[in-house]
Amino acid sequence: MKATKILLASAIVTAGALALGGCSASPGESADGEVTLTFWQNSTTGDGQKYWKDTIAAFEAKYPDVTVKMQSIQNEEMDGKLQTSLNSNEGPDIFMARGGGKLADVVEAGQVMDITDKISDATKSAVSSSLSAFEIDGKNYGVPTAVLPSGIFYSADLFEAAGVTTAPTTIEELTDVTADLRTSGVAPIAVGAKDAWPAAHWYYNFALRACSKDALDEAASTRTFDDECWLTAGENLQKLIDAEPFNDGFLTTTAQQGAGSSAGLLANHKASMELMGAWDPGVIASLTPDEKPLPDLSWFPFPEVEGGDGEAGAMMGGVDGFSCWVNAPKECVDFLDFIAEKGNQEAYAKAFQTVPASSEAQAAVTDPVLKNILDAYSAAPYVVVWLDTLYGQSVGNALNVAVVNMFAGQGTAQDIVDAVNSAAAKS
Repeated sequence: MKATKILLASAIVTAGALALGGCSASPGESADGEVTLTFWQNSTTGDGQKYWKDTIAAFEAKYPDVTVKMQSIQNEEMDGKLQTSLNSNEGPDIFMARGGGKLADVVEAGQVMDITDKISDATKSAVSSSLSAFEIDGKNYGVPTAVLPSGIFYSADLFEAAGVTTAPTTIEELTDVTADLRTSGVAPIAVGAKDAWPAAHWYYNFALRACSKDALDEAASTRTFDDECWLTAGENLQKLIDAEPFNDGFLTTTAQQGAGSSAGLLANHKASMELMGAWDPGVIASLTPDEKPLPDLSWFPFPEVEGGDGEAGAMMGGVDGFSCWVNAPKECVDFLDFIAEKGNQEAYAKAFQTVPASSEAQAAVTDPVLKNILDAYSAAPYVVVWLDTLYGQSVGNALNVAVVNMFAGQGTAQDIVDAVNSAAAKS
């Protein structure tokens, strides 16, 4: 991966949704020198859960005076539980973070530790290409564990059965392919709109194609949608929705929970495609009948859209990582350094079937699908963080709800713009 990779993050801290709380001594330190770290992460089952248990055991062996108490929280519940905990000034010592405006809100609330001069030089070197995603006003507030560019995952067998021989490269070609797939008897595209963000990702990617990088940067600063491109993105999404490419019942479909989720539909050949981030192969593998990787899983970048101002090859994506609560024991930083080590990053990539943040560990990516994603990511002129992450929780939630309303036939492109601007004005 190029060390110059650009990840757009909100560099301007704005007033956030999290309340400011007073500082107190860390409850993790005892009089006899024993330290307890509380740790929240979002892998609740399978290899991911095992990875964290094994990693914690190895960390505790290296630091015998430290105990890590892990809590596994379902992904869709993480943001709400974390916000409640931080507002109560009782945040977990180590918590999942994704950078952008969401992290800026937590920084503004005084609830996350500045680790700029605390993390090791080895960590900074290993994750240098994605560390900027956790940078606010020139200071660092987290360590990345995975880079998660998005694109469209698909079943090569279902494409072949429908007579589709090549992956679409333009939105017009994608629309044509969905018609062929529908005729063959399968849902062309699965989307877990019940969870909101999977539907919103379609708007994000249309915005990536419609908006210039300058327009995206401006919106990240102001958290408003004033450029005409935001309206264009919604209009282009509406055209796709009108072609009816999505699975029946998509408004009540979840993203990753069980065989009936959007990932489960692809895993069981009930749907042909899903727009998702680079964690999807691991999720899909957990939902196949034999709980093994889908043999015919393939991937292509989000198609180009004619007439937009976005640069060709630009990608939407995210960075998963972890931050320390402002009052966490200093051993929290030791844990962040530990999970960034090459061996632990290689194990992370294998357990989660994803792309590790450490450039030193990326040789561990051998899956052809993930290698294709990594190649596209490395070649991308820029990568934009998920818009609900980039613009913060308040604005991001308003955006996601407005997009779902469009999917439900109850909102327009203008409604999306109005919802974001209204939320920004109140934040």
